[in-house]
Amino acid sequence: MDLHLNGKRALITGASRGLGFAAAQALAAEGARVALNSRGEQKLRAAADALGGVALPGDITAPGVAQQIVSAAAQALGGLDILITNAGGPPAGAFESFDDEAWQRGIDASLMSHVRLIRAALPFLRQSSAAAVLTITSYAVKQPIPNLVLSNAIRAATVGLTKTLALELGAEGIRFNSILPGWTETERVTELMGFRARQNGTTPAEEIAKQMRECPLGRMARPEEFAAPAVFLVSPAASYITGVMLTVDGGIYKGTL
Repeated sequence: MDLHLNGKRALITGASRGLGFAAAQALAAEGARVALNSRGEQKLRAAADALGGVALPGDITAPGVAQQIVSAAAQALGGLDILITNAGGPPAGAFESFDDEAWQRGIDASLMSHVRLIRAALPFLRQSSAAAVLTITSYAVKQPIPNLVLSNAIRAATVGLTKTLALELGAEGIRFNSILPGWTETERVTELMGFRARQNGTTPAEEIAKQMRECPLGRMARPEEFAAPAVFLVSPAASYITGVMLTVDGGIYKGTL
C-alpha cells in the first residue's frame, strides 16, 4: 500500500531511541524527510545520520525550546507536513511520593511539551496540503497503571488536547490523532520494570513475565509494531481519520471504548 509519504516533511521529538526513533525510521523508509529531536546530542546525531535526517538537539520541556526546534526543522526541510510529539515519561512512584515540583516537571514533559510544539508548528502545518499531528501518550489514560500516577493523570490531559484540536482545526485540514502504546521493548520500559523489581524484591524479568500475563498476546510489542500504525495515521492514506485515540497494546486495555 502506498502511504503517499514520499517527500513529506516530518519532525519527530524524543527520537534518538525507542518509540520516537522507530517512528522516524519507518517514515524515512517510506520516503519522508525527517528531522529528529532529543536531549542527548550524541545519540541523536547517530540516529539522524542512520536515517539521512536532520538532528535538532534540545530539551523540549523547557519554555522556548519547542519554538526553536520547530522553526529549525521547517527551515531545514523547507516546511512541515507532519509533527509527532513524543517525550520521555515521568518517573514511577505512588501519589504521596511526589511534591509540587515533581508534578510541574511531569506537566512540562507530558503535557506542555505537546502544547508548545503544536503551537509552534501550526503556522507551518497550515501551509501543508497533508498536515497531520500525532501525540504519543499511553494506554494508561484509559486504564491507569499502578505506581504511575504522574503518567496516568497528565497524559490524560494530552489526550483531551488532541481530541479538542481535532475538532477545532479539522476545518483547516489539519488532522490530530494519538497513539496509546502498551508495553513495548524500549529503554523506558526497562527502567519501569527495574523500578518494580526493586519495589517487590524480584527481578525485571519476573516483573515483565507478571505484566505479560495480563496481555492477550502474551508479549511486549516490538518498536516497529508501534511505528507501523503511527506512520499510517500521519500519512495521506489516513486522510479521513482524525480525533482517534488508538491503543497499540496487544489487547491489554480491557474496556470496550
